[in-house]
Amino acid sequence: MSFRETRNLTEMLRSLGFPRQVSLENFRAPNFDLVAELLRWLAARFDPTFEIPFDTDSESERVLFIKAVVEFLATKAHVKLNAKKLYSADLACVRELLKATSLLYSAIRPSAQQEGDDGVQVTRTDFDLSDRLHDLKQTRQLASEITQRGATLFDLLGREVDLRAERSAAVARPLEIGTIEQTVRQSIAATNDQITQTLSMLDNLASDEANLEVKIEKKKANLERTQKRLRSLQAVRPAFMDEYEKLEAELAVHYESYINKHRTLCYLESQLEEHNHAEQEQLADTESQLKRMQTRLKEEELRMLRDDGVMPDPAENFDEFGGEFSDDDDLGDDDAEAGGGVREGQRVFGTMDGPEEDSQELSDDDSDTDSDDLLDDDDEDDLGSENSFSDNDF
Repeated sequence: MSFRETRNLTEMLRSLGFPRQVSLENFRAPNFDLVAELLRWLAARFDPTFEIPFDTDSESERVLFIKAVVEFLATKAHVKLNAKKLYSADLACVRELLKATSLLYSAIRPSAQQEGDDGVQVTRTDFDLSDRLHDLKQTRQLASEITQRGATLFDLLGREVDLRAERSAAVARPLEIGTIEQTVRQSIAATNDQITQTLSMLDNLASDEANLEVKIEKKKANLERTQKRLRSLQAVRPAFMDEYEKLEAELAVHYESYINKHRTLCYLESQLEEHNHAEQEQLADTESQLKRMQTRLKEEELRMLRDDGVMPDPAENFDEFGGEFSDDDDLGDDDAEAGGGVREGQRVFGTMDGPEEDSQELSDDDSDTDSDDLLDDDDEDDLGSENSFSDNDF
């Protein structure tokens, strides 16, 4: 036995209150007196009314004592012990003694833990059953099984009245030799039939084994022929293998050429897209420059007309959105002419004679032609200056 088992036995005996001090060295040599005392004490712990023979001087008395204790523990505590190991009274009996001792020790452990926990403050977390759900399920299952077994036992006990009479009649009935002989012969015949069936099955097994061996030999022969054919086919070169290899080499060359052309085409398409994009950006820049030049020319033209005194102040009559003159300027000119005023720098043609409407129309036409001549001269000068400016810019 191991040192751990001996130590556990001594600790359990000390916890159970065994009156004698047991050490680890007591079981080194056979010590039947100590074993007998332990067995008497254990039997008294299970049932104090049990009577055990105390005489252990002779060999027969020791054998009767061991048998009585073993039978008592088997019936009362449902603990099966080995009588031979107990009789040896050495290290071999430690494990047998440990069976009964551990049962008593496990019985007092929960009570000891409960006594130790009496002075501890109980909190709500101590009643948490979340960790014992498995135990709860097992408890429910055992409860249902106990209920079922109890119902079955109740039914059986209810039939005991009838079964008792039948059992008593069967026991009291005298046995007839002829009936016994007939029953034995029937059993012998059934056994012979079973033997015959078994022998026939063995014969069939032998024939099946022979058939399987024949099939295995055939499969092996077919396998050898197939392997030989495979080796012969692998050794023979196909008829069109040369042409196949040639076409395969040509296909590789054509595929390489196709890959190069496809790559080149993709590159050229990307370059074309980049070129078109650059041209669009250049056209957009050119258009924006032309718009700026037109705006600059209009501003320059308006500035020159304002310096000549032909045009009024652009801050009042210049349309900031369209860049064109509004109709208020013509109305202002007509009002000025109607008032008889002549602006500086304007030329007046015609006489004061004639109808007022004709003279007014002639003066308007002359002023328009003169302003057109001035605008043409200014446009030529401005275009020359802008051309020089645009050449410098580009």
